[in-house]
This record gives sequence, C-alpha cells and structure tokens, in this order.
Amino acid sequence: MLEELRRLVPSLIEENGDTVVIRHVYIERRMMPLNLYLRHASDPLLEVAVREYGDAIRQLATANIFPGDMLYKNFGVTRLGRVVFYDYDEIQRMTEMNFRAIPPAPNEEAELSSEPWYAVGPNDVFPEEFGRFLLGDPRVRQAFLRHHADLLAPQWWQACRARVAQGRIEEFFPYDTDRRLHPQAAPPPRAAA
Repeated sequence: MLEELRRLVPSLIEENGDTVVIRHVYIERRMMPLNLYLRHASDPLLEVAVREYGDAIRQLATANIFPGDMLYKNFGVTRLGRVVFYDYDEIQRMTEMNFRAIPPAPNEEAELSSEPWYAVGPNDVFPEEFGRFLLGDPRVRQAFLRHHADLLAPQWWQACRARVAQGRIEEFFPYDTDRRLHPQAAPPPRAAA
C-alpha cells in the first residue's frame, strides 16, 4: 500500500522513519448502487431494500428536500442494509415544488399524444408518473406498493409539503420496531428500610 501511495499521491504523504503521515484523505462509506442490489437481491432482501428506499424518500421530504431524480442508481445500500440517497445534484426544497395530479385527457387523441395535454410549470411534479419509471420490475412493484403506494399520489406530497411549510418537524425512526430501544416502565419505588 505504501508503494501505491508513493506512486499515486506522493505530494500527500510524508514519511518519517516508521511513521507515514497522510496530509489529506477522503473517506467514503462503501455502498452498492440500489439498482444493482435490486437486480440480484433475494425476495426478502429486495423487500427490505424497497421499504428502505421509500423510507429514505420520506425522510428527505420531511427535511424539506425533494430528491428530484429518484432513480435507483442515485441511492446506495450500506453494508448494514440501509438505503441512502447520494446524488444531490437535482435536489430542491419541497416548499418550492408543486405536486399535481395529471388531469383527465379531454379525448382519446390527446391521451395517445406524445406531448402532455396540460400545462406543466418548471417545478410541477406528477407523482403518479413515478411508477412508470421506477416500478418496471414486478417484484419491486409489489414490494413498493405494499409499503409506499401513497408516494405515487400527489396528496401525500402535498400534505408533506404543507407540514414542512408550517415548520412541523416529524420524527422518523430509522430502525424497525423490533430493533428499537423501547422505554420501559420505571421500577416501583423501594420501601424505606
């Protein structure tokens, strides 16, 4: 490893006898991109990862962060199975977004057109379209709909946006209920001796 450091980053290391000082280091948590993980995951692991994926989106939203690009490649799975968002290029504040339902088509021709039959503003988001891009794999679709079907409806996003705009901070528990420490009842007071 020392030879590799000498060859690749000689300006960042300082050698003094048996001591090596590295002047500048980036540390990254190693993750597997979620899209690759889902492709090879067993059914039980896929179920957990999809639930974690939706939970990560919810956590971002409640923190006033709209991830923009929710494709699986922008999320990673840690060695402990947590799903983490790591592509912050397209984030926007939830409070700046306009979550809408797609209005009904005026006729069949409009519905079959490659262009929308409705006006779309720069911050308009249509959650019902998420499924088209995210839920092509039947296993992922089933797991997602089981845990997070409400993320495909504008009502969830509108309600979340309203809570964020009001300054309400929601608690979000990162662990399953069976892994959380639960408060226990205080022991009864001891009798005086």
